[in-house]
Amino acid sequence: MSDGFDLRALLAERGGERYGLHARYLNPQLPRMLHTIGFDKVYERAAGAHFWDAEGNDHLDMLAGFGVMGLGRHHPVVRKALHDVLDADLPDLTRFDCPPLPGLLAERLLAHSPYLDRVFFGNSGTEAVETALKFARYATGRPRIVYCDHAFHGLTTGALSVNGEQGFRAGFDPLLPDTAIALGDLGALERELRKGDVAGFVVEPIQGKGVHEAPPGFLAAAQELLRRHGALLIADEVQTGLGRTGDFYAYQHEDGVEPDLVCVAKALSGGYVPVGATLGKDWIFKKVYSSMDRVLVHSASFGSNAQAMAAGLAVLSVMESEGTVAHVRRVGGLLKDRLEELVPRYELLHAVRGRGLMIGIEFGRPSSLALRGRWAMLQTARKGLFAQMVVVPLLQRHRILTQVSGDHLEVIKLIPPLVIDEADVDRFVTAFTAVMEDAHGGGGLLWDFGKTLVRQAVAQR
Repeated sequence: MSDGFDLRALLAERGGERYGLHARYLNPQLPRMLHTIGFDKVYERAAGAHFWDAEGNDHLDMLAGFGVMGLGRHHPVVRKALHDVLDADLPDLTRFDCPPLPGLLAERLLAHSPYLDRVFFGNSGTEAVETALKFARYATGRPRIVYCDHAFHGLTTGALSVNGEQGFRAGFDPLLPDTAIALGDLGALERELRKGDVAGFVVEPIQGKGVHEAPPGFLAAAQELLRRHGALLIADEVQTGLGRTGDFYAYQHEDGVEPDLVCVAKALSGGYVPVGATLGKDWIFKKVYSSMDRVLVHSASFGSNAQAMAAGLAVLSVMESEGTVAHVRRVGGLLKDRLEELVPRYELLHAVRGRGLMIGIEFGRPSSLALRGRWAMLQTARKGLFAQMVVVPLLQRHRILTQVSGDHLEVIKLIPPLVIDEADVDRFVTAFTAVMEDAHGGGGLLWDFGKTLVRQAVAQR
């Protein structure tokens, strides 16, 4: 029986109002920002690592919805799993039964997660981090978490308390009394642990902001310190997990690292249904859920819902059958190698770093006098404008979607769907080379846009 609701008809009738609707009812700065930098496109369909605008132009996605679209958009196996679970008419979320799908997904996820025993399912990466913070505090009986400068662990209040970016924290004080150290600073970590009140250390093996990798040996050494002082190692793999860096988890690049708690989300969703998961050791879960009185001491209203569990199961099945991790290692290595070859050619291009398909491209002060003057103009107005100058022509001229890696950073981050191929790598490198040629040749269009960005940055002061 239908009440006359027709989603396709609604989109056909009102879809053209998208930017106006956002400006009126949602975050008013989003459409303003998109109009300003020329990102106000109208995309109509998508598949894999590509989407198409209203004119039918093909765009290459090197952003993957901030890492959510691990298998690209609309993978047929994930779509079928969701159709199947909807058609099954399951009695979902009764809350007083033990449905099979969460258990099956936990079993399959733990098969990729040596040394971990149990899973809590929530709805997002920030919820996965919140869970880890709560579990670490309860399991150890200690209040404080140590985190890293420039870390990003989420934007809910607990996760924000371990967010190392001041721009996100400003105005939301007071937050939880946690402590930041520099990524890789074992001495600082040990000093905090000696105070005896640290429950755990939460760390991204590769930081999303700036794409900075933990120094070789740091995670293993940190783990040893934490165990010596009775604190827990929490690996935030929300963005780096599920194959992104060429291993199932980024912490697996370093031998001997066995986190006590691991947070995942993003790619586990298949790009369809929000899901987050916190994996941990048996003793931690048993301490949190220590009696029947505490059976619901930590839960989520939509956690373990059938659609999310079905999507997660389908994602892991695809990754296993298609050899996604090995594919990422091969294609990511090709992309990084091709980009590193450009560094000696362009003085504005300073470094290429990262692993797998999580790559940072860093720009810096040029050596030649003419370019130094233009660089200084941008830096005086606002640090990070040159990276934005590169991102915009990549989209407008070459139809490739990328992102600046963080506010006030001259770094572009590439986190494409894990299914990109050699042709996509060639397309990106060719386009990026063209933009670099324009920048170093004094190309009018690129630097004229830079002047526009400067005027806008000055006007917003």
